[in-house]
Amino acid sequence: MKEAQLRERICAVGRSLFERGLTHGSTGNISVRLADGWLLTPTGSSLGTLLPETLSRLDDQGRFLSGDPPTKEKLLHLNMYAQRPRMGAVVHLHSTSSVAVSLLAETPLDSALPPLTAYYVMRIGDLPLVPYFPPGNERLAEAVSQYAVRHHALLLANHGPVVGGTDLLAATDAMEELEATARLYLSVRGMPLRILTPDQVAELRARFPIQC
Repeated sequence: MKEAQLRERICAVGRSLFERGLTHGSTGNISVRLADGWLLTPTGSSLGTLLPETLSRLDDQGRFLSGDPPTKEKLLHLNMYAQRPRMGAVVHLHSTSSVAVSLLAETPLDSALPPLTAYYVMRIGDLPLVPYFPPGNERLAEAVSQYAVRHHALLLANHGPVVGGTDLLAATDAMEELEATARLYLSVRGMPLRILTPDQVAELRARFPIQC
């Protein structure tokens, strides 16, 4: 896909996420890998009102080239890509249910959500809870880099989810699956659950390996 088309796609995806309440205000950011760099949403921007011409353009070294200044989470995005060469896009939101799960004292550090459904296993897999660091902080980006070696989806404590995919459609689909599973988990929390067994999870992972 040409850069102009990707710019339009980023704006359309951002608008869709905003209009469906998956992000709010000026929270959240999106990036897409290009052959010679990246496109990122600008700092302080609302995903609901993005403009193709103002998206931030970085070169292949992560240096700012044009558009509005990039999101303060730029390094977080670049560290995800550095650890996962097949990753083509990253979506980071402050979606309500996922953030709520990150606030619970009982949330496990190694897998923030249980395997409730097949599609959660197929699109997310294990979801580690990354310790809290302030937004835009270099220590947060460093922590993301460490976790991204093994995971394409992360939940930042007291902050929100970060999900990558082979392209923007895959990253968005996985993000929506994560948020839907978090909402489902909160609605049944405290009840006896029939989660997928380790054998069922292993079968799904063998048949539908995560591509990025």
